[in-house]
Amino acid sequence: MPDIAQLEALVTQVRRDILRQVHKVNSGHPGGSLGCAEFFVAMYQEIMNRKPGFSMDGKDEDLFFLSNGHISPVFYSVLARSGYFPVDELNTFRLINSRLQGHPTTHEGLPGIRIASGSLGQGISVAAGAAQAKKLNNDTHLVYALCGDGELQEGQNWEAIMYAAANGVDNLVLAVDLNGQQIDGSTDNVLNMGSMIAKFEAFGWKVLVIEDGNNLDQVISGMKNAKEAAGNGAPVCVLLTTVMGNGVDFMMHTHAWHGKAPNDEQLAIGLAQNAETLGDY
Repeated sequence: MPDIAQLEALVTQVRRDILRQVHKVNSGHPGGSLGCAEFFVAMYQEIMNRKPGFSMDGKDEDLFFLSNGHISPVFYSVLARSGYFPVDELNTFRLINSRLQGHPTTHEGLPGIRIASGSLGQGISVAAGAAQAKKLNNDTHLVYALCGDGELQEGQNWEAIMYAAANGVDNLVLAVDLNGQQIDGSTDNVLNMGSMIAKFEAFGWKVLVIEDGNNLDQVISGMKNAKEAAGNGAPVCVLLTTVMGNGVDFMMHTHAWHGKAPNDEQLAIGLAQNAETLGDY
């Protein structure tokens, strides 16, 4: 069984990392990053079968692809605190010539990053291709991906979703961050997508639901269920309900903090709500 207290402490530290990265350069996307802290900690600390070190070929290990690349602050924090690169490199977020660009890139060779992402709508396609390659290579490991709910308003996603089911890519697990917010407002107001469960099931996917994606126990349990559901003929979709800006009260439940950095006073408030646990960089 995982040590939930230790993992919760890591989640708190990740939230601090997110706030500090975005504040330092007055740029970035804290809202969605904060909402996915529990998910990333669960994936990299409990769910994925990862090799020590990092190899771009990804053979004989689980892979993860971030489609909604603008939430890079949470991705970078968890990668650093999972040993992929030094934690103090978080100080370079969004700086010129940094490996930690606002949207993940590959040209600087950052461990843990296999694709450039942030051009929304493309991650499921990449993940489906990687998963199919694993099947062709008789590699029994899984491929995981995360996308946003607003991102699913783009059509390329549904081509990939259709393709994965039609080709039996059942080693693919897609998590959808259902925080109900996007850059211009709520997803319901911008473009109501209707029932995600009905849509994915109609496209031939196995659908699981995590009711509280900010409850670490629920996330770990739900993603373990997704792992067990894989390999049964259909790709797996996990609908993960989260709160935008989770853990910082004035950022929660609003699209206003999709891509806005906190000022000095707001940073202090946010950090006070997330007491230091593992040590800031």
